[in-house]
Amino acid sequence: MQVYFYAKSGHTIGLEQTKKCAAIASALNEFDPILCTSDFRAGAFAKELLGVRRYVNIDVIRNMHNIMQRRDILLYNTDETNEEMIKGMDEFCSLLYNVEEIKEPIVDTNLYTKNDNPSIEKTIFFGDDDYYNQFIGLVENNKDKYDIDLLMGHYFFLGNEKIFTNHFSNIIDEEEYVETIQNSKYLLTASLQSALEAISCGNNPVLFTREDKKYDEALIEKLNIPVISEESLENIINKFNEICENYPKLNSIEFANFDGIKAQIQAKVDAFAKAMGTE
Repeated sequence: MQVYFYAKSGHTIGLEQTKKCAAIASALNEFDPILCTSDFRAGAFAKELLGVRRYVNIDVIRNMHNIMQRRDILLYNTDETNEEMIKGMDEFCSLLYNVEEIKEPIVDTNLYTKNDNPSIEKTIFFGDDDYYNQFIGLVENNKDKYDIDLLMGHYFFLGNEKIFTNHFSNIIDEEEYVETIQNSKYLLTASLQSALEAISCGNNPVLFTREDKKYDEALIEKLNIPVISEESLENIINKFNEICENYPKLNSIEFANFDGIKAQIQAKVDAFAKAMGTE
């Protein structure tokens, strides 16, 4: 019996689902789970930076049955499913779990640990993708250079860093993602997942919204994360600097606990072993 994760990912989507699944997979590492991503680079990112041991490229979730065996376990984070597909997967799997049912913030708190001495004052991270050229458009429409580090997105187009060097004091490679989140005292980001990871490290995120992303507004309000909705890079960064001068007190946060999921999986594994006579 094998435990699988499926995370929708890619150059038009980003890595937020991958990061969530990787966090849960880390908590379930005793089951040696396999992370399946719809883009090979997402799985490689999770293995290199997020502690995932095994990954496989599966282009869409409906093809998971090509590598799974009946009674395997699947946890998924994607919007590709419909009622009929879920019914079929539920009949095929011994346990099927939609990650979106977890209401608490999902962060690997063993990876994003408290940092009392962040080494970077201010960092901006748009997200892992800019397929529609939103961020590069903001940058190209601005002539200023800012005293702020830029963390590159995993799917940013090659060559854009040459443009970014004219506008930011330091360009950080995407391979330094975890270290940068850990070490940025103030993080200006359009990724709610990255903001939550920053909070786990004891740092101070500021969220600016993207037109192509949906946000959990109730969670943002609950945690009191400051939000910027300006349209120009100049206004975004000016507002960010103002917020940093008088950063609000964040409300307490309780990250997701995966003991319940672990217990469900263990029960299925034990039942399978008993049925197979390998207990």
